Amino acid sequence: MSADSAVSPAAADESAGGGPLGLVYSPCPNDTFTFEAWAHGRVPGAPPVEVTFADIDITNGMAERGEGDILKVSYAVLPWVLDAYALLPCGGALGRGCGPLVLTREAGVDLTGKTVAVPSERSTAYLLFRIWAAATVPGGVGEIVVMPFHEIMPAVRDGKVDAGLVIHEARFTYQNYGLHSLADMGEHWEATTGLPIPLGAIIAKRSLGAPTLRRLAAAATASVRMAWEAPEVSRPYVLEHSQELEPSVAEQHIALYVNEFTAELGDEGYAAIRGLLGRAADAGLVPALAPGALDFV
Repeated sequence: MSADSAVSPAAADESAGGGPLGLVYSPCPNDTFTFEAWAHGRVPGAPPVEVTFADIDITNGMAERGEGDILKVSYAVLPWVLDAYALLPCGGALGRGCGPLVLTREAGVDLTGKTVAVPSERSTAYLLFRIWAAATVPGGVGEIVVMPFHEIMPAVRDGKVDAGLVIHEARFTYQNYGLHSLADMGEHWEATTGLPIPLGAIIAKRSLGAPTLRRLAAAATASVRMAWEAPEVSRPYVLEHSQELEPSVAEQHIALYVNEFTAELGDEGYAAIRGLLGRAADAGLVPALAPGALDFV
């Protein structure tokens, strides 16, 4: 999936700010399913948006540069962007049994000193990997190579890297590349914390103001609930942008990543976010969050 692979006008009306707000998310099935109703202007009272598709590494970078009104980013990037952006209490991806995988060509590979491809060094997947590696690879891994996630499995298969950290629908398709799952980062996280896995977050510029931020949160929640109520409506949009995934794989993807935490983070969701970023800060991987940084308006 390449950055700006498609742009979809979301509504004909203009927002109070003089035009539609920019909404950037990936073309993965969980995002297109979640936001289809909002993207097509069917959520009553929702601010109109114009959608751009981009990989997570692109959206993380956009957030760090202050580009984009509303973005789907990794929870791992929050410590660098919460001065300018507010975390919306909905619309993101958390869950259980849905963590990133470390893949290798052979089973049981020792990753000490090995080259590992990752989708982003500011991704939740990378934080979970570093936490896992600190506990299970005493000698330390070798070089980390960032590449678009859809290139990672071919790179492992072709021997360009020793291992790859994969996310999203790769959980369901890595066997097609003849690869082995060396470790599940989510299993390690859940076993050591008991918390769900925080993966992707929805953030919006604080400069939009509290009333607009509340409308955005309400729109995200309403959009996913509309998708649950009538999944057949979003199906063409999901499959159009799903990188030629089989419909059954797209449905598995949605079932795994779109859940109650997408509609509302709740106490457990916030505990998972604080747990991840707190452990990562203790390990020196991210800056510590300022008090109240995760609070919504």
